[in-house]
Amino acid sequence: MARRAPGPVFIAGESPLVEEYAAACIAAGMAVDVRLNPGSRTRFPAGAKHAVRPRRNARIAIELTNTSAERKRANLRTLDRALAPGTPLLSASAATTVAEQADWIEGAARLVGIAALPTLLGGSLVELAPAEGTRRDVLDGARGFFRALGKEVSVVEDSPGMVLPRILCMIVNEAHFALGERIAAAGDIDTAMKLGTHYPRGPLQWGAAIGHAQVRAVLEGLRRATGEERYRTAPVLARSGEHPLVQR
Repeated sequence: MARRAPGPVFIAGESPLVEEYAAACIAAGMAVDVRLNPGSRTRFPAGAKHAVRPRRNARIAIELTNTSAERKRANLRTLDRALAPGTPLLSASAATTVAEQADWIEGAARLVGIAALPTLLGGSLVELAPAEGTRRDVLDGARGFFRALGKEVSVVEDSPGMVLPRILCMIVNEAHFALGERIAAAGDIDTAMKLGTHYPRGPLQWGAAIGHAQVRAVLEGLRRATGEERYRTAPVLARSGEHPLVQR
């Protein structure tokens, strides 16, 4: 008897995360169904299909919203109702903990958090964080999925920002404090960090590549969860759009 091909990956959420994850799945030979949040730009990778909800034979579903808890909650509830029992549900957890998300859905045992921010999927490592009640086979399925994309996997504790998003957004924020205090011009801050630490981008450039709204969402999630002032968003970052770098 011929072995049935695995079902499609369903991806819902905001740009550019949806496009990045869809492109990675397509490059790995997976079928991909996509639904972008209202207001997101509609730039789909070749080979992805528009879909309103996942098919019952979906192999895995991924929710990629960081900047709106209300939209994220609605997406997760829709996916939880539509997916077949036991189908893994991966969710961006850079701005909202997995524990908080688990309270929004009935099938919390299928939920796994991922440290998803724009640009991070281009690296070699993906962080996963299970909810308290996540089934072991679901976590193993998530690990196998990312290995099929050619990624190493690290399982971390469920904490605000997880590891890389937390540290990276703090660096971006500190660079914006330095910019606002006129310690140096934007280009000089980026050059100092690229040459001094061998970062692939300067922190201001990296913040713009990630998206300032994404960075703010992580910082706001950290401040809300911890109550600590060290996660306060720098004024320049708080009032910035998605792309401008303020020059001295």
